[in-house]
Amino acid sequence: MAQAKIKSRLRVGDNVAVVSGAHKGETGVVVRFNGDRSRVFVEGVNIVKRHEKPQQALGRQGGIIEKEASVHVSNVSLVTADGAPTRVGFKYLDNGQKVRIAKKTGEQIEDKARA
Repeated sequence: MAQAKIKSRLRVGDNVAVVSGAHKGETGVVVRFNGDRSRVFVEGVNIVKRHEKPQQALGRQGGIIEKEASVHVSNVSLVTADGAPTRVGFKYLDNGQKVRIAKKTGEQIEDKARA
């Protein structure tokens, strides 16, 4: 049975902390998001080794490569400027623009990708 695709409150470029699982306590930046499987790839977290063949067309050498594996979106939480993990909410500004806010502090979260 396939899982339903979710809309996440996280964005690429957000600083997140892993709040549960084997990598609990580690922090990093969201590099990639897989909405079909509800998973995020966090820089420097959940590093795995993969044995890859050389690919001449792409100019890649073969060998053992270390790269990030995905973490489920429910196991990560956005980190505020002071370093505390928080949930994400939404609010509308006076001009009608919808913005993300940190539930813990109430401050507006800037989108690094759109800035």
